[in-house]
Amino acid sequence: MLRPSVLGLAILLSIPALWSAFADGSMGITTALIRFLIAVPVAALMLTLLRMVTASYSRQALRRELAAAVEARAEAQNQQAADRS
Repeated sequence: MLRPSVLGLAILLSIPALWSAFADGSMGITTALIRFLIAVPVAALMLTLLRMVTASYSRQALRRELAAAVEARAEAQNQQAADRS
């Protein structure tokens, strides 16, 4: 799936070639567009790797959050049991 972030990063990666083609005229438009098309899968790979790395951190944070919630619930149940006694 082609995300806007992939296209944005691909544009950023190929800005020198695009600038040379459209502003300076020192590079052919076809060459610049080919470089942009090469930058699209490179950007997709880079962002996929970034998402994989950050997903592992979010899973760890979710585990800590769930453990804290379970602990808080157990503590509340123990407090209720103590109050009943």
